Amino acid sequence: MYGVCGCCGALRPRYKRLVDNIFPEDPEDGLVKTNMEKLTFYALSAPEKLDRIGAYLSERLIRDVGRHRYGYVCIAMEALDQLLMACHCQSINLFVESFLKMVAKLLESEKPNLQILGTNSFVKFANIEEDTPSYHRSYDFFVSRFSEMCHSGHEDLEIKTKIRMSGIKGLQGVVRKTVNDELQANIWDPQHMDKIVPSLLFNLQHVEEAESESKAASLGALALAFYQPAVPLKVCIPEGETVMVLGSLGRSPSPLQAPEKEKENPAELAERCLRELLGRAAFGNIKNAIKPVLVHLDNHSLWEPKVFAIRCFKIIMYSIQPQHSHLVIQQLLSHLDANSRSAATVRAGIVEVLSEAAVIAATGSVGPTVLEMFNTLLRQLRLSIDYALTGSYDGAISLGTKIIKEHEERMFQEAVIKTIGSFASTLPTYQRSEVILFTMSKVPLPSLHHPVEMGRTGENRNRLTQIMLLKSLLQVSTGFQCNNMMSALPSNFLDRLLSTALMEDAEIRLFVLEILISFIDRHGNRHKFSTISTLSDISVLKLKVDKCSRQDTIFMKKHSQQLYRHIYLSCKEETNIQKHYEALYGLLALISIELANEEVVVDLIRLVLAVQDVAQVNEENLPVYNRCALYALGAAYLNLISQLTTVPAFCQHIREVIESRKKEAPYMLPEDVFVERPRLSQNIDGVVIELLFRQSNISEVLGGSGYNADRLCLPYIPQLTDEDRLSKRKSIGETISLQVEVESRNSPEKEERVPAEEITYETLKKAIVDSVAVEEQERERRRQVVEKFQKAPFEEIAAHCGARASLLQSKLNQIFEITIRPPPSPSGTITAAYGQPQSHSIPVYEMKFPDLCVY
Repeated sequence: MYGVCGCCGALRPRYKRLVDNIFPEDPEDGLVKTNMEKLTFYALSAPEKLDRIGAYLSERLIRDVGRHRYGYVCIAMEALDQLLMACHCQSINLFVESFLKMVAKLLESEKPNLQILGTNSFVKFANIEEDTPSYHRSYDFFVSRFSEMCHSGHEDLEIKTKIRMSGIKGLQGVVRKTVNDELQANIWDPQHMDKIVPSLLFNLQHVEEAESESKAASLGALALAFYQPAVPLKVCIPEGETVMVLGSLGRSPSPLQAPEKEKENPAELAERCLRELLGRAAFGNIKNAIKPVLVHLDNHSLWEPKVFAIRCFKIIMYSIQPQHSHLVIQQLLSHLDANSRSAATVRAGIVEVLSEAAVIAATGSVGPTVLEMFNTLLRQLRLSIDYALTGSYDGAISLGTKIIKEHEERMFQEAVIKTIGSFASTLPTYQRSEVILFTMSKVPLPSLHHPVEMGRTGENRNRLTQIMLLKSLLQVSTGFQCNNMMSALPSNFLDRLLSTALMEDAEIRLFVLEILISFIDRHGNRHKFSTISTLSDISVLKLKVDKCSRQDTIFMKKHSQQLYRHIYLSCKEETNIQKHYEALYGLLALISIELANEEVVVDLIRLVLAVQDVAQVNEENLPVYNRCALYALGAAYLNLISQLTTVPAFCQHIREVIESRKKEAPYMLPEDVFVERPRLSQNIDGVVIELLFRQSNISEVLGGSGYNADRLCLPYIPQLTDEDRLSKRKSIGETISLQVEVESRNSPEKEERVPAEEITYETLKKAIVDSVAVEEQERERRRQVVEKFQKAPFEEIAAHCGARASLLQSKLNQIFEITIRPPPSPSGTITAAYGQPQSHSIPVYEMKFPDLCVY
């Protein structure tokens, strides 16, 4: 009976007749619109028939595809699209299953036009918001197929471009359809992200190649246009099959013929799709979206040019939500750790990408990632130093070991330092202070806990680590603005930093001076002291000077002597060069501008006069250049401070000495010393007093202006600290003064100073021998006590402890007796036996007080 009904059209079901009527006899005539309207009305009136309509359309489409009747295929897909747009009933899910089955059939075809046709239909479907959820729909095939289309390698450039763009649009449709539907398959699973993200990056990566090929194809087409007449474009169909003319008037355009407004670059479309994907990512999905990016960059060796990698992560950082930025930073940090043994160029590329991403993330929320990032970078810096010294990643060179190029490791180290500085410059003050303390805690200090470690080139590992970490610290401190120096330079940080200044290495000392300058310079005056000179009028410098705040005054009271001492010791170094003296001059000048009060000015003048004495007496046997440099440094600073204090007599004395030096000893002025070819004098021992700044004259002129003249008369003597015992200098005696200055800061009266005991070689030798003997005796006594408690019987130990307890109790009784003894009589004392005075207690109520005590 059913077979008979199928043969007779009048007996067939109505939905089948309505479906058949939408197909014309000639496929070139297109969809019959009136019959399509009837089919749509029927589907809306009888929604229970929608699934059967979809199944029948699917059956016809599969048959037409198999018979290569592509015109009817296009008509069937157009009908499906219209039904999807019109119908939103409860039973649409079964219709959608038939629709997706037909789309999958088209995507499986080898014909590019059918693939593009199926993709366009799927994109239309993806933009439809369904009223009823689906619990069993799967898009795994579509993700795989669209990803494959994104990697199309068709011979025809135009067709290849269109297939890739269709694949990108299809992935975009899958994301839109599934990303916000909790009932669908999770598109953020690694199995899907590992296909979607690399497909998009592949099209981003080949943007330049695609552009060059497109230009060549356009030029070729333009050349052919002059020799060939315009002909209608047709699809190449085998002989004996239906031929479909594309682009005819009044008919639907081919999927291969995109309108002008839709002509766009696959790279642009891929970037837009990637931004949309990342913009929809939730907190828990960021990791799955970023990991394929890192794997793609690894597999295609894209870290070394680093241009594409930076571009990718800029897209990522600007697309995700700001509160998710730290997750991307953590992924990059983990990837950097995972590539610790990769080539230096690869690690440098990761670090530079991290730098770009961190700067963008700092504008949002980085959170606890800050210290984690700096910890990772500093650890990688230390590993790079080890690699450069040992020449291999495992510390031992064998036949299979990859030889490391030192210049590449240096490049990586510079990239790390640059990243540290660029990221730190974006942090708020409180986080920057934490980073500074954290970085300083990693710097190895000169002590017994950091033994010398020699590498392949004979360099000290600790020295290289100190240099790199101080470079990083200098990058962090550059531009650091903090109103309170107590917060900018806390005690634990300042102590460690100045301890590093005691080392012999000239490069390390220079870094310490520059770091101090960066912290103290809060008004941008640093560059104005880059050149040492004796200007007659410092107003041309346009210095920004503010009054010293109360917090800064407290800071200088606490740390000024420590700063002065390190400046003084730095001036006495033989290995100083012009940069060191320029840094010392800048540091003295900035202290005078930023942190100076009356007491600080006096101490700085005393310090510079002491430096002049170092050059004059020359107990350190300094070279001629160093002595001339110290003279010039003193002249430049006293010229500056005299004009800052605005005391006419003081300025006059300084100018007189400078003029005398210009006439008789120009080698004692910065204009002749701090130049490319210094003009020095080989005989500077017999310097006349007129060429020196005299402490007596300065104290006299400043004392008359209200400054502490008594303090100015005292010569500056650096104090002894524990840092000297930890320093690795040539001679401890060169940096330690055993005379301790004892004076009252609060009282203006000057106390008599006890002359210091003369220290000789025999005295030092005796002190060392005595201290060794005392230590030996103490060690022996402790050994005997321990041995006694281990071997003596219990009764003997108990008796010994009891005797000590009795002795302690008697002492306590004596103390209590003295403490609770009644007060003496205010009327005087009485004489007891043997002529000794004895206190006589009188009750308080019987005491007679003077009249002045009565109110």
